[in-house]
Amino acid sequence: MYKLLLSWRYLRTRYIALASIISVTLGVATLIVVNSVMAGFSKEMHTRLHGILSDIVLESHNLDGFADPQWHMEQIRKICGDDIAGMTPVIHVPALLRIPFRGDFHTRQINLIGVDKATYAEVSDFSQYLLHPENQQRLSFLLREGGYAPNRKDFPPSGWEHRRAQAMYEKALLQQRRELEPVASQQGSQSTDKPPADPYATVPSDPYSGSGESDDSGDVFDPANEQNTGMILGIATCTVRGRDADGEVRDYYLCRPGDDVQVYFPNAGSSPKPVSCSLTVVDLYESKMSEYDATFAFMPIEKLQSLRGMFDPLTNTTYVTSIQMKLRPGADLNAVRNKLRAAFPPEQYPYHIETWRDLQGPLLAAVHMETTILNILLFLIIAVAGFGILATFFMIVVEKTRDIGILKALGAPSGGVMSIFLSYGISLGAVGSGVGLVLGLLFVIYINNIAKGLEWFTGREVFDPTVYYFQEIPTSIQPAMVVGVMVGSVLIAVLASVLPAIRAARLHPVAALRYE
Repeated sequence: MYKLLLSWRYLRTRYIALASIISVTLGVATLIVVNSVMAGFSKEMHTRLHGILSDIVLESHNLDGFADPQWHMEQIRKICGDDIAGMTPVIHVPALLRIPFRGDFHTRQINLIGVDKATYAEVSDFSQYLLHPENQQRLSFLLREGGYAPNRKDFPPSGWEHRRAQAMYEKALLQQRRELEPVASQQGSQSTDKPPADPYATVPSDPYSGSGESDDSGDVFDPANEQNTGMILGIATCTVRGRDADGEVRDYYLCRPGDDVQVYFPNAGSSPKPVSCSLTVVDLYESKMSEYDATFAFMPIEKLQSLRGMFDPLTNTTYVTSIQMKLRPGADLNAVRNKLRAAFPPEQYPYHIETWRDLQGPLLAAVHMETTILNILLFLIIAVAGFGILATFFMIVVEKTRDIGILKALGAPSGGVMSIFLSYGISLGAVGSGVGLVLGLLFVIYINNIAKGLEWFTGREVFDPTVYYFQEIPTSIQPAMVVGVMVGSVLIAVLASVLPAIRAARLHPVAALRYE
């Protein structure tokens, strides 16, 4: 009993121990906050990456692709059995996107993806990143009447509503140009009269190309009632994020659902040639992963195969560049990948067979390494607190030499004296860890409120929305991490008290009381 009483007395009366407790508290709180924020970012990144990418990809080495994807999918099902939950053929090809905007063209480099609308949603969460609610339920490359991005107040009118208005605007512009041409020829100069400017107008550089075009059958294409082949654009390919005059962050749209864009890409074959086509934007894709939102564009796989010549007219055999697979929950990614690699050896089949983690290996490894290094550095804070506890305990042993001698003279064993200081170390570690746990969890829970307070106090944004594509700081509290930090902190405090405790236990009562 005397051991606990003395430990409590030392903890309560010696204010120098407060510095050690504060050091442990700050170390524990910092570790919990940093690990929770890093885990939140990592979880958000994994969710988005896995939502975009399928579990396993069988991909061709070249852009010409491989023949007969149906046969390949049948073989994959035979090899993997019930582990396969869904499959879809896909075509990936680099392309250039040209967006007509206010008399000029904006060019973007994109990754054009041909997808099967019936099966592509089965292998990824692609649909949930589309802006139109109906496309989220069922993917379609047909232009919707309206209802895009219902949760966005600043999203401009889109769909057929915008397309009809745009067609009327271009028709009026064309009519005015034709009426002014005779006058201009008589005056010897071009009239500069213009219709009222439409802030969202996407007028082609040649106003005569906006309407009245004929298709291959000779019928006049009416943009007010017809659309080209549908295309889904990554939102960052057709927007510019910036601040308006009031400092508010806004997205400025170069095009939107209902506009036509031009796409250029190479055809398949031994001598690639450029192919171009006009497509109608039917929806926008926003995963909030800038690498994908700024490069991905989707169109029907049948149309892309036709344009690139990825089919054999004699045998009706089609070509694709990859097959994407979704595994059942609980299936072993690496085991399925290894089965496929054994069935399609690289010396016989020119394929890459990778899991989504393999495809994103460098990024995932970098995040893991960063988290590990941060944990090591932050644990050094607690290690510094441990050295403070060590110095404090040596001072206590020196100051309490007479008391230790009296205890041992009264019959206290060496183990009992040693346990006093060990209990003291455990108490310091437990109190500091407990307070740090509470502070750290409170900070994590209210981190976004704290960030807003810091923004108000400093007048600067913690996370610039024009750079980071999230409105709140993501966090994830992991119980295993919290327990590990707590146990590690208490262990450091105990280890720091071992040497002083051993020194106190070895004191001989005669030597301790010799000069008293």
